[in-house]
Amino acid sequence: MPELLQLTIDGSEVRVARGATVAAAILASDNSGFRRSVSGEVRGPLCGMGICFECRVTINGAAHCRSCQVLCEDAMDVRTRE
Repeated sequence: MPELLQLTIDGSEVRVARGATVAAAILASDNSGFRRSVSGEVRGPLCGMGICFECRVTINGAAHCRSCQVLCEDAMDVRTRE
């Protein structure tokens, strides 16, 4: 059984396996999406390799992190709407 990490996504506790990316954790959670475009459309990972910047979130207070490129850490705080 894989080791589980606990992180917070927009105030909700989420458990994921060690080695999961933040993007995978957001997609596996009950979260309604990553960020929204100026017209209100939900944005999310497109390329999965850090080129498109569609999966940007705030991680531990650092804005514009590409969630598809960051591995989850225990007690990480992720904000999709900041």
